Amino acid sequence: MPRDPKKGKTPERAANKAAEKDRVKKEARREEYIKRARTYIKKYKAAWTQRRTYQRNATKSKTNYYLHPEHKVAFVVRIRGVNDIAPKPRKILQLLRLRQIFTGVFVRLNKSSLQMLNKVAPFIAWGYPSLAMTRKLVLKRGYLNQHGCRTRIQSNEQIERQLGKHDIICVDDIIHQLYTCGDKFRETNKKLWPFKLSNPNGGMKAKRKHFVEGGDYGNRETMMNQFIKQCL
Repeated sequence: MPRDPKKGKTPERAANKAAEKDRVKKEARREEYIKRARTYIKKYKAAWTQRRTYQRNATKSKTNYYLHPEHKVAFVVRIRGVNDIAPKPRKILQLLRLRQIFTGVFVRLNKSSLQMLNKVAPFIAWGYPSLAMTRKLVLKRGYLNQHGCRTRIQSNEQIERQLGKHDIICVDDIIHQLYTCGDKFRETNKKLWPFKLSNPNGGMKAKRKHFVEGGDYGNRETMMNQFIKQCL
């Protein structure tokens, strides 16, 4: 058996040692993924318990009432094509990365973004996705933007290569940033390709009417989850 003159070991033993190091490293990363997922679950449960406690106390009190916190993130879906669009709404849709019909993106809600959504309201349907629906969107329709190419999310290693410098190493990190509007929401959302959805089951009701009038466009609030479910 030939030996490596520099290390004094056979090539097979060196290869086995390198494979063992890779296995240990992957096992450590897998434990880190599980640890982060459990941490996020604890945070979600704690927030839900705190909210329920506030609601219960407000119900018992005769002078106080519970006000739900404002939503920080919305999911926006384009529901109309390119016909009859003025230049300004067309530009806003391009800024929102909604270049095709039935594509969706996550948007951080603030004064400027709300003004943009109001100006293109007849062309979009938007609302506030739940944690479960955010997870389904990322797992079923999640794609990364790798050097201008649309690449499906297939492994946590792939996410770590793209977003590791922002301490985002697994799919649970992406879901957490999108749902809670975390500190790295902008970087995470920028690396995600716009979500390409299917036509909703059952079709659209009336694209040119607001949702509160029995139509399709506009703010659906939490009922947006049902619309997303129809498009997955």
